[in-house]
Amino acid sequence: MTADDRHERREPANPWLWAYDGYDADTQGLRESLCTLGNGVFATRGALAESTADGVHYPGTYLAGVYNRLATELAGRTVENESLVNAPNWLVLRVVADDGTPFDVEHCTVLDHHVELDMRRALLVRRSRLAHPDGRVLDLTERRLVSLRDRHVAALATTLHPEGWSGTVVVHSALDGTVRNAGVARYAELDDDHLVHVGAGGTADPEGISLEVETSASHIRIAEAARTRVLVAGAAVDVARTTVERERYVGQDLTVPLDPDAPVTIEKVVALCTSRDDGIAAPRLAAEQWALEMAGSFDEVAERHIVSWRHAWDRSRITVVGADARTQAVLNLHLLHLLQTVSKNTTELDAGVPARGLHGEAYRGHIFWDELFIFPFLNWRVPELTRSLLRYRARRLDMARHLARGAGRLGAMYPWQSGSDGREETQTMHLNPASGHWLPDASHLQRHVDIAVAYNVWAYWQVTHDLEFMRFWGAEMLLEIARFWASATTYDAVRDRYDICGVMGPDEYHEGYPWRDEPGLDNNAYTNVMAVWCIERAFDALDALPPHRAAELREKLGIDGAELDRWGDISRKMTVCFLDDGVIAQFAGYDQLAELDWADYTERYGNIGRLDRILEAEGDSPNRYKLAKQPDVLMLLYLLGRDDLQAIVARLGYELDEDAIDRTVAYYDRRTSHGSTLSQMIHAWVFAHLDPDHSWALLRHALVADVEDAQGGTTAEGIHLGAMAGTVDLIQRCYTGLAVRGDVLVLDPALPAPIESVAFGIRFRGYTLDLTVTHDETRLVAKPNGHDEAIVVEIAGATHELAPGDTLVVPAV
Repeated sequence: MTADDRHERREPANPWLWAYDGYDADTQGLRESLCTLGNGVFATRGALAESTADGVHYPGTYLAGVYNRLATELAGRTVENESLVNAPNWLVLRVVADDGTPFDVEHCTVLDHHVELDMRRALLVRRSRLAHPDGRVLDLTERRLVSLRDRHVAALATTLHPEGWSGTVVVHSALDGTVRNAGVARYAELDDDHLVHVGAGGTADPEGISLEVETSASHIRIAEAARTRVLVAGAAVDVARTTVERERYVGQDLTVPLDPDAPVTIEKVVALCTSRDDGIAAPRLAAEQWALEMAGSFDEVAERHIVSWRHAWDRSRITVVGADARTQAVLNLHLLHLLQTVSKNTTELDAGVPARGLHGEAYRGHIFWDELFIFPFLNWRVPELTRSLLRYRARRLDMARHLARGAGRLGAMYPWQSGSDGREETQTMHLNPASGHWLPDASHLQRHVDIAVAYNVWAYWQVTHDLEFMRFWGAEMLLEIARFWASATTYDAVRDRYDICGVMGPDEYHEGYPWRDEPGLDNNAYTNVMAVWCIERAFDALDALPPHRAAELREKLGIDGAELDRWGDISRKMTVCFLDDGVIAQFAGYDQLAELDWADYTERYGNIGRLDRILEAEGDSPNRYKLAKQPDVLMLLYLLGRDDLQAIVARLGYELDEDAIDRTVAYYDRRTSHGSTLSQMIHAWVFAHLDPDHSWALLRHALVADVEDAQGGTTAEGIHLGAMAGTVDLIQRCYTGLAVRGDVLVLDPALPAPIESVAFGIRFRGYTLDLTVTHDETRLVAKPNGHDEAIVVEIAGATHELAPGDTLVVPAV
């Protein structure tokens, strides 16, 4: 029950606070995702501590890299799905009145409810005034954190203040391993129980409890331990305790006296350890040691945590002056969730970057191509993180080779969806919630994930010149990806051209042709052009290596001169299709598709972002139409820019002038439904120089895709991490023109009018630089690094040298 209907998110006066006023059952899932706390090892959704998975609330804790595989009989076939496992819920803390009524939002009248995420310190604060049916009012304030400093530790402290009454309550503190993966309605028909009981009970310390479970198929042990303490005026007090234990569940009931003149704080410090953790042989023992002996009090954990976040923000913040406070707040929120999903702690793990973060169960926690939009930010800020996450792909290179051989190809074919071991995790069927139909899923044909892996390797190399990484892992990945693309081509002797057939591009609306039964498209422009780019980078990688290492690698992989010659031939003769007016065709045969009546569908459905679901529910198919869920051809401009795209197209013997590029942009812009959260961000990038006002408007829409739940309920299932990181990176790289050309650091600012200035720090090949861009000037400060050698910087076409300790100020042209 609620005393009023105030449940709006409060517009931020402070861009470091993200707050909600009022309790609203309909938006709890959204709030839980956006108020998730994490440290790169695990993350916990911002669910109320007393809640269960009841259709309104969904407590969830997810550990990076912890997956489990289950099989389900579905539509007459056995369907396997590997999921990021929902770990035991450590939050459980319930306050129960002496008559058995819980003091919570379901059983009491909510007089006031306020949730505030302190983004600077990664602390979640909840304040509720709850009126018992008999009129007693309890003021409850909770502070919560997942420690960035102590990677196994989380904690909460709940202060109880009875307003004008005294009495006794029971506080139930527990670790709940009976949780399931039930956070996505579309997966309701799939088996979702991943955990089996190992052990549970109290500890030698009467304040402690611990629980250990194991994933049913991957056999990963997950242990949690908690110390629950009662404090009055900051001092611990003894209370009566009873341990509650059953399979996959352990808790304590604490009998706590309340007095209006002496608020009581319930402090719960928790540790999570797994059998995957380095240096841990017995997870339950390790969790008990952390929670009961090593972590300390809530305040001690918080103090270390806050210092670590101050350092993290020093490396990662971006300050935008001129835009409203909400824009800066959303940027901070996006960065917070990126830094909570991947952190310094992540470098110790074998884990990739799930598309939906560690915030929910959508996409089953799989890794797609979203690194393409995440790594560019990390490259310039915390390149060690990129290196660690690229090694997730390097460790799965052999599996990618195996997948390529299974498809009749050479080299390495990374899967569209990856999980624990790098096999293809893409489902064979998917549910359309608009029709209730289970449909064949051909998205595994998005071989362009190989392009993303190669692009990420090369972008990291450009910024860091990390020769060790290139020698041991990067070059081999680039060569095997180039080999895959070469083997995927077929040669047409009549046209003297190479074709790539039977793939999907980034636009998931088109899985095949309406006139052909088998899925897949021919000569997708994005795939073909970027395959050429991959081959060119493979040659560059060989050149970047010391000659003896290049020779070793060629010998190891069996790459002879004839194979390299064929790669070179492909890089000059790949097919790219065009429409009659010189617009790049998304794929061969695109001109034969029908136009969609956009006005009719908009009038009938309003939000037509997911036209694929709408059309299928009508018995139609997006394969019949000239439309796009998200950029496909325009991805070429996002990754390559105009100059590099024109250079590759010219190398292939085609013409693509500036007017043709403009027509291509306009053509696909008006045929895109923006059914992906990535879409408007990419379009904003493409329009940055062509139409800065339109670019800014698109970015503003992209910024609120998750915070306003633009896709109608999907944010509750997990954030869209690629879109979040991509919006920040757009301001970081696109609006400042930040790039690398050879050995030159390039800046070519083009701020939209509403932005007065942008300021942030970057790292470039051993140099640490502070950058400020305004409409009047570009200022670059190089911090001392113990060396005297200057770097070459190009700003708005003019070349300068910048030595450590110096400042460069260049007026705008």
